[in-house]
Amino acid sequence: MTKKVIQINKNPMYDFGMITTVFGSDTEFAGDLTFKKSLQINGSFEGEISSGGYLVVGEGAVVRANIKAKNVVLMGTVYGNIEAVGGIEIHPNGRLFGNIRTSKLKIADGVVFEGKCEMIKSEEKKIKKDQPQKAAAPEGGA
Repeated sequence: MTKKVIQINKNPMYDFGMITTVFGSDTEFAGDLTFKKSLQINGSFEGEISSGGYLVVGEGAVVRANIKAKNVVLMGTVYGNIEAVGGIEIHPNGRLFGNIRTSKLKIADGVVFEGKCEMIKSEEKKIKKDQPQKAAAPEGGA
């Protein structure tokens, strides 16, 4: 008789889906970090972060980095600038000491934010704007 092993994924789940990678609260990491899907940092990180996906800075996490990602969810502390073309959510325990560039911003009550915010156009609007418009047909024919 074989044992059936059931593995339950304990990665956090958000509105956008399940986090694919989690740096635990006892993790300390320094350097340049690039990822494609989603990452949650619960420990400490120092360096640069670049992603086309979701970054979650978990409660209790401390990140000292400039961040470029599609979307950022902030529940911990970030020292650095954040650029997120999709959007940024800062939850009640979130602390940000840096500037923001984003197309959508949600800030909860109780947040600490020391910096400037620049609202940018989302990627979809930018793509539509950059596409050439069809020329109108001349009236009256030639």
